[in-house]
Amino acid sequence: MKFEDLGFCHWFRERLEESVHSESAFARVVAVHKDNYTIRNEKAEIPAELTGKLLYGMESNLDLPAVGDWVYVQYFNEDTLAIIQDIMPRKSLLKRKAAGKKIEYQPIAANIDVAFIVQGLDLDFNVPRLERYLTMVHEAQIRPAILLSKSDLISAEELEQKIAEITRLNPELEIIPFSNESGEGQDAIRALLERGNTYCLLGSSGVGKTTLINRLIGEDVYATAAVRDSDGKGRHITSRRQLIVLDQGGMIIDTPGMRELGNIGVQSGLDVTFTEIHNLAENCRFKDCTHTNEPGCAVIRAVRSEELDERRYKSYIKLRKESDYYDLSFLEKRNRDKKFGKLRKSVQRNHVKE
Repeated sequence: MKFEDLGFCHWFRERLEESVHSESAFARVVAVHKDNYTIRNEKAEIPAELTGKLLYGMESNLDLPAVGDWVYVQYFNEDTLAIIQDIMPRKSLLKRKAAGKKIEYQPIAANIDVAFIVQGLDLDFNVPRLERYLTMVHEAQIRPAILLSKSDLISAEELEQKIAEITRLNPELEIIPFSNESGEGQDAIRALLERGNTYCLLGSSGVGKTTLINRLIGEDVYATAAVRDSDGKGRHITSRRQLIVLDQGGMIIDTPGMRELGNIGVQSGLDVTFTEIHNLAENCRFKDCTHTNEPGCAVIRAVRSEELDERRYKSYIKLRKESDYYDLSFLEKRNRDKKFGKLRKSVQRNHVKE
């Protein structure tokens, strides 16, 4: 397999030539495990570990390799083990707030061309959650496409209604209903897959992401489990992010279902997802208008006149406040960590002098 088939395009070639590591070997990260990685070159998949410099010199999780990253490596033991020395520049990076109370980024996948946001046409269908995914994808400057699974469970009229709800968010969104049971829509998904491009599946547990990959491969390679009848939610069968090279061309990254989807510092993603609010804001009296209680706010005026849908407005405000709060908390944490690091180095220097 050639590197071009793994997604190594002209964009990466230019940055390889400019790098101080230009003479080093390179490969793509295809899986992230708890303590190590799996990389792929033109010949094989190889287990890999990080150099101490890369591991202990990181300032946040974003400094660590993610699935889809291109990395500089050094091979050992007759090319059966690799050490990752550095990460090549990223064309894109999907990230979110790490689950739980900790204010930290969690990288999801790197160098994605198209993000498939999967929602089930059952109890999983949720427009505000879709707006969260779109904000994350737009922030990374990745093209989104909406895949609506379980199309066999609803009527044609219900399907048309749900597609209309999504179309109102953005008429240009590509929307494909499909069924893993009947096979409907799967040919349309295959038609989107281009050799050398990388795709990522995003969505909740139980929406059929892994089953779809099995259908695209043509056999049940990856484990799946049935959803619960009570709430339509599934169990976490996909436990790690992994890049899969498809025979028909293209690569697809399966990700574990996300029960939490917090965003940090995603103003540009919000501006694209909520284009109508971004355009209205240009007419606000104050440039730093928060669109909550300021006089002369064009956004609030549009809500009151019903020019702007109130649900969209509330969703935007909620996401923006959450993003700003997490962003400020993350910056404060980084500043505290830097101060602690400087203090520790100072103590170490003084101890050496004594």
